Amino acid sequence: MTLNSGISKKLIVSFLLFINSIQTTRSAEFHKINEIENNEANLLSLARTLKNKNISNPLLINYFQTIPLEKKPIEENSEQLIADLNTKRDEVVIQSDKQSEINNVLFAEGNVSVSYKGKLLRADKLIYEKLNKKISAEGNITLFFGEQIFKMSKLEYNFKNEKGYLLDVKGSINSDKLITDLSENFYDSDFQKLQNLLNFKKKVVLNTPDKVNNWIFSSEKINIDGEKWKSDKAIFSNDILQFKQVKIEINSLEVRSFKDELRFRSSLNYLVLDENISIPFWLGNRKLTKAEQNNLDSKASWTLGYDKLDKDGLFIGRKLNSIDLADDFFIDLEPQFLIQRSLNGYTKSFVKDGDSITGEKKERGAELADYFGFESQIVGEVNSWDLEINNQINSLDSNKFPDALRLKSLLKKEINFLNDKWDKSFYGVYRDRVWNGSLGEAEIYLGYGSKLEKKHTWEVNGTTNFEVLSLGLAHLKGEELISKNLVGSLKGNLFYSLDKNIPLSVDKPKNKTIDSSYEYIYEPIQKGLSLNTRMSALYSLYDDGKHQKYIGLGFGPELILGNFQDKAFDYTRISIFPFYKFKNGESVFKFDQISEKLTLDIGFDQQIFGPIIFESNGTLNLDGDSSDYGKFIDSKILVNWKKRSYEFGIFYQPHNQAGGVSFNLFGFK
Repeated sequence: MTLNSGISKKLIVSFLLFINSIQTTRSAEFHKINEIENNEANLLSLARTLKNKNISNPLLINYFQTIPLEKKPIEENSEQLIADLNTKRDEVVIQSDKQSEINNVLFAEGNVSVSYKGKLLRADKLIYEKLNKKISAEGNITLFFGEQIFKMSKLEYNFKNEKGYLLDVKGSINSDKLITDLSENFYDSDFQKLQNLLNFKKKVVLNTPDKVNNWIFSSEKINIDGEKWKSDKAIFSNDILQFKQVKIEINSLEVRSFKDELRFRSSLNYLVLDENISIPFWLGNRKLTKAEQNNLDSKASWTLGYDKLDKDGLFIGRKLNSIDLADDFFIDLEPQFLIQRSLNGYTKSFVKDGDSITGEKKERGAELADYFGFESQIVGEVNSWDLEINNQINSLDSNKFPDALRLKSLLKKEINFLNDKWDKSFYGVYRDRVWNGSLGEAEIYLGYGSKLEKKHTWEVNGTTNFEVLSLGLAHLKGEELISKNLVGSLKGNLFYSLDKNIPLSVDKPKNKTIDSSYEYIYEPIQKGLSLNTRMSALYSLYDDGKHQKYIGLGFGPELILGNFQDKAFDYTRISIFPFYKFKNGESVFKFDQISEKLTLDIGFDQQIFGPIIFESNGTLNLDGDSSDYGKFIDSKILVNWKKRSYEFGIFYQPHNQAGGVSFNLFGFK
């Protein structure tokens, strides 16, 4: 079970950096105000001259003159001073309709704004005590920078002890650009674009596929103590339409800001669904770097799964708090208890002691250590490359360790090649499970290699196209195709595929935006009849000149009925897709042998009642030369609770006897 979070670590930390930035230059900026006071006559003259010349450069901002008054009430000041934005961006500028200074206390009232390096703070009233170095603001306080917006009712901050607080905080965060926005400058025109975002709940939204970037949040009070920010409770939601389908309650939140990264911790938190169901989880100690800001995800605390092949059936896991290994690395750990193995008192997940790793799995007695498993994940960055290492141990019995361990590592980055963007990766595996159709379960016992891959999606005249091109080179060791022996070989391969969805009689929505009337789906349904097609080709080369290749062609109809807006049976999807491979040659290995020549993919989804939907898909073997002719060689059954902002489901895969619980959040803009 995964949920896209990490949001708590970005809680208004931007504003802390803004305040701290002001502190480092506070002497210069307010001395600047005094200089303006001493040259009042010259400034007024300059202002009138500029005004008469009708200067309207969009890169200019207004400097309000501060009138030096002693023990005199605030007065209206209609004169404004204009200065070039590019030359004044490193200075703090306070503007307002009215300003005065009494006994070293600066008062500003009416359309107050404080700008510094493109960060803009607006309020109704602001007071700055020069001797105590204390700033306070009240009334309609708003902070803008980039695509981040924060509103609050009151702010107080003391530059001497670096302490303060914010009250009644509400905000809109774009996590994809958060840390970038912390460090970049913005022009005044950028702030004008954000005015329509001040009402955080939108009337219409557009789905952002495969990612959640935009969040709204609230907190009654945030305390500031140096680089540390604390809140008893902060609430976040990806439901920017209504703020109710999904809420994430972060308790005892503590955030620290460092250069190019944010770090946070919290206590027990809750995922609240439809304001009724609360699911507890822990985020632990986390950090967000600039490289990771568009990949904010966090694991749920408890997992429930079913794995017949490796874990003898049902198991439960508990994800622990993340551990920092170094500045750019952290590790997630998940101890597991193998429920079904412990109840049975035996295991069928391992070969007989002394047999080859590729031998048949036998029933063996289970000891106490066999009832426990372990999974871990290490993620980090190495010289702009993303590193991920996944480890799985299916028994803590030291005698079974070589058979119980599975390991995968991946090092990847996006590169520019042939005037396009490609994913370049290096990988290593130890005992990687592969399901190969009618040939069943197979393993890559040991291997390492590299792959260059490009994926591209585009639309022409209503037809959606999806293209994949990849090249790979690896040295692998695995189960031989014609025996149980382990064999090793170099492997080079070239793969290409092109999928199309062609509308035949389709009622296409006028646009993809949705409003609050869409309770169950994140974008309008494209109803009607369409045709799916696929053309693919593969060529693989091994040691001693062995090779295999195929050209595959497939096409089939897909019918979608209903809008998924009524309470029952308002959505049905049926798809049929036959695929034929013209193949030649053989692989050295079992795990990648091109198997069935003819298959039929079948899909059926049906809304039952409200958000409950039954989904199923499977691949039927229609190769007459196969021993599994007429059987499903790949299949999945899922009962899903589907809403606009999230979905929760229970699934089972009969072909490999695995299942579990799935959870997804959907993003909008």
